[in-house]
Amino acid sequence: MPQLAQRVGRAKPSAIMVIAEKAKQLKAAGRDIINFSIGVPNFLPGEHVYAAARESLSHDSGQYGSNRGADALLDAFLTHIEALGFGGYTRSNLSIGIGAKQVLYNLAEALLNEGDEICFAAPYWTSYRDIADIVGARVEVMPCGPEQSYKLTPGQLDAALASKPKVFLFNNPSNPTGMVYTGKEIAALAEVLVRHPDTWIITDDIYNAMVFDGIGYHNFVFARPELRERLIFVDSLSKTYGMPGWRVGLIAGPESVAKALTTLNSSHITSLPEVITAAAVAAFAGPQDVPQAKCAEFAGKRDIVVAALSAIPGVVCPRPQGAFYAFPDISIAFGKSHHGVSISNDVEFCAALLEATGVACVPGSAFGEPRAMRISYTCPTVQLTSGLQRIEQFFSALS
Repeated sequence: MPQLAQRVGRAKPSAIMVIAEKAKQLKAAGRDIINFSIGVPNFLPGEHVYAAARESLSHDSGQYGSNRGADALLDAFLTHIEALGFGGYTRSNLSIGIGAKQVLYNLAEALLNEGDEICFAAPYWTSYRDIADIVGARVEVMPCGPEQSYKLTPGQLDAALASKPKVFLFNNPSNPTGMVYTGKEIAALAEVLVRHPDTWIITDDIYNAMVFDGIGYHNFVFARPELRERLIFVDSLSKTYGMPGWRVGLIAGPESVAKALTTLNSSHITSLPEVITAAAVAAFAGPQDVPQAKCAEFAGKRDIVVAALSAIPGVVCPRPQGAFYAFPDISIAFGKSHHGVSISNDVEFCAALLEATGVACVPGSAFGEPRAMRISYTCPTVQLTSGLQRIEQFFSALS
């Protein structure tokens, strides 16, 4: 019998979706489940987005679109990134994809040969390692534990870049930790990057509109503009605009990279549908009141989460300042048991928590940090408060 390609054996199902599916099954069986596992914003875009989609359908051409992206979408994205601080880009610096995940996969295909090295900090988004494994890249992880607030230091980056990895992948604000780098911290890392000219830089910054406490969003090219020649900025509609199911991702970067992604698009996705494009243009160019309001709402929920976790003896949770995640160190529970169920690691902790309390969280080992678990806190406040109370009660029952 013919065999599957070797790369398929390197592909793994998303650890996040495994937990989410288990929670869904328990809920279908009648359990009272509070799901903190899946990273969705849990709000819908403004009515102007739907109006644009309906209008598009009324004069749909039924034709293929541009491999790079429709001019209207590219122009709207250019205006969007100029407001962030990315000036001087043109359409030739841009390309689209079916969500940021597919954009990142395209970047891996475009930049990494089999055996090339990619480096990124841990905790990391699960798909970073998964994509690297599929394309046959070697991964160097830079551990950034809770003792350093889950943030990469210039010294760590300098040491990692000394081996001349092909790609450095950076995430700010962070999934899974919610941590945000200050302008000063970004500038210090940018100084290191300037000294290592042989490495591509990908900044996966899809949560850039969800930053709290007045920190603001910062990028390496703001501190050192010369890095533009090898930096690729990744953005998405999913989190900012409450549109994860619409699947729109974009990049801004060197023309050669944008051209490579556009060529790859011509061989698989071809283009975004017209109706999706129209909705995306409306999201970027239309009123921003919904994402702004949700950012403020998530900052308030962050405060609720941090207060609850801080009240649990032994639990350490660096204060997140963006996105909608908290990433507490729960290792105080390891070596203990809950009503006879032994807990020796994060996976066993999350399994016991789900079974005993109906609260679904993702084990930190899925993100490269086995001392922690991820909480996605976008659910309604009543559910959030109830879920946090259940977590507190679970800890209090450990022996």
